[in-house]
Amino acid sequence: MRYFVEIGSRTFQVDLGPDGTRIDGEPVEVDMAHVEGTDVRHLLVGGRSHRLVAKRDSDGSWNLHMRGTRLRAVAVDERTRAIREMTGAGAGPAGPRPVKAPMPGLVVKVEVSVGDRIEPGQGVVIVEAMKMENELRAEGAAIVTAVHVEVGDTVDKGDILIDLGPLDEPEGAEAE
Repeated sequence: MRYFVEIGSRTFQVDLGPDGTRIDGEPVEVDMAHVEGTDVRHLLVGGRSHRLVAKRDSDGSWNLHMRGTRLRAVAVDERTRAIREMTGAGAGPAGPRPVKAPMPGLVVKVEVSVGDRIEPGQGVVIVEAMKMENELRAEGAAIVTAVHVEVGDTVDKGDILIDLGPLDEPEGAEAE
């Protein structure tokens, strides 16, 4: 079975078959076990073990947390991808996605200001939830167009914390 997995601005072709797993054509030794009743998975890649927390969103994407890094992944099979390409479905809006709260929590640090240029993976805000600080990061290069939170604000899951715009936006452009 062939899947296409989009993480940030990259898309990986993942082939799962009787001869093993291939990512972008390269063989990879991989195994994953789910811890029953939790979102925790144990991922074995090339003989190295990793603890991964994977939660599926209502839109079908996955929120992944591994070693303090948060990523969003979208995985579709070959048939679904072909249908979406033919119909234009699932294209969604172009440009950077806003940074949303992955869970309820307390804003303990805002690391960016309106007009800042940010790089993929750069931290933009830190939210404390369940006595753990979670640094939320940008998925791609962008310009901060709005900051909706301040230190001390409480947020709910799904709240938009930071709005991001494309880098080619003229200097001084204001978000609506």
